[in-house]
Amino acid sequence: MEGRETMSSTTTKTKQKLSNSEFWTWFAASVAFRLVLIHLPKNLHLSSRPEVATPLTSIRRLAEGYWLKQSSMSPYAGSMYHGSPLLLLVLGPLSVKRIEGQPEHLLCSLLLVVADIVNAMLIRSTGQSLQKSYVQHLEALDLLKFSEESGMLPSGDIAALVYLWNPFTIIACVGLSTSPIENLAILLALYGACKGLVPLAAFGWVLATHMSLYPAILIIPIILFLGYGPDAPPRKLFLQRSYRKCGTSSSRDQYCKTEDVTDPLELQITFSWRRVMQFLLWTFIWGIYFLLLCDISVKQYGGLSEMFKRTYGFILTVKDLSPNIGVLWYFFAEVFDFFRDFFLIVFHVNILFMILPLAIRLKHRPGFLAFVYLAISSMFKSYPSIGDSALYLGVLALFVNELAAMNFSFFLFCGYVGVSLLSPVMHNLWIWRGTGNANFYFATAMAYACLQIILVVESVSAMLNHDRKLRKITSAQVADGKS
Repeated sequence: MEGRETMSSTTTKTKQKLSNSEFWTWFAASVAFRLVLIHLPKNLHLSSRPEVATPLTSIRRLAEGYWLKQSSMSPYAGSMYHGSPLLLLVLGPLSVKRIEGQPEHLLCSLLLVVADIVNAMLIRSTGQSLQKSYVQHLEALDLLKFSEESGMLPSGDIAALVYLWNPFTIIACVGLSTSPIENLAILLALYGACKGLVPLAAFGWVLATHMSLYPAILIIPIILFLGYGPDAPPRKLFLQRSYRKCGTSSSRDQYCKTEDVTDPLELQITFSWRRVMQFLLWTFIWGIYFLLLCDISVKQYGGLSEMFKRTYGFILTVKDLSPNIGVLWYFFAEVFDFFRDFFLIVFHVNILFMILPLAIRLKHRPGFLAFVYLAISSMFKSYPSIGDSALYLGVLALFVNELAAMNFSFFLFCGYVGVSLLSPVMHNLWIWRGTGNANFYFATAMAYACLQIILVVESVSAMLNHDRKLRKITSAQVADGKS
């Protein structure tokens, strides 16, 4: 028996080494692939694609804002730049600096490649922490055998490679979009919350909210991360395992708490307010710090009020109706001005309506809840891009084991591929050839929105089914123990 156990442990270690070597091989190949693409002429014209560059993520608009600021004018003059003034300070000099004999914006492209690398490593580390914590929870519930029978995959490695090799991620990086920088801030927040690094989680959340506003809803998953810990089976299972029948009565069953309750079981049903209060304190500190930096940066151009109007006001009022992969541009181009304010409220409040019910139902899975929030915000964003999809698809891959039985996986994969191929074709027929109209391109945007809705619905359903399966197994074990 000992020999067999030694051989099995040696085999598992060998498999881990092989998987690690394979991971780093694919990791290096993805980086090399990006370095080759950024040296191609004019970045394959991807920076002009509406699916890649939006009014908030375009490096060209950022370079225009930096040029205005260098000319002693407001970077928000002319309605070109609507991003963060801090992002302008970091990427602005790189966007105008040229290296002789090298492609334009090479330094910006290299910075975006580095951002993608860091994003992948954050996803991998977060996935490893989630999987380690989940295995510990299954051991506490005596369900580890169930996970071994189903075959547990290294979700962290898979998610990192899915993010790196996702065509959306590569195109956003090569197409000079600031989406990798925004994704970096979001992943820093999730990584810090998963690891219990409160200052880092607060920094990432404040930075992400400052740059694109919509990540503000991620405060709920972050609080659940810090309060309850990483994703775990439903807490009812821990309560159910903590009690067992100790007697029978004619009126009702009597249960008593077992004496060998382990600490993980007790921790799963308690909420750590101390970390949450620390997070709120650090959020306040980082928020004040960023506001001071922004005030110094735009003080001579109208101050913070002008910055809020040109950034957050621009996002909420949807003033730029240039085509993108979302649906708001077409809707507000067609709606009467009299009803514009009403539908602005409807679209933005629609996101808020979904927050509380999902948080109540998925409070034991804050990581998966963060994915759902990211996907929903990507659907209803004023100016979405493929960089948003690259992020939530990478986060979704963290739950490859729990979502193994998800329905319509092949249909969704084919749908994303079809929309990715049809979108540039329809845009070309409408804008360049003149043989189509706006409905051609809007049809692909509608199909894209429907695919995202199906993805969210089916993934949530698969996760809840997974929890129900665990509940049935636990109930059967408890029933066997009583008998």
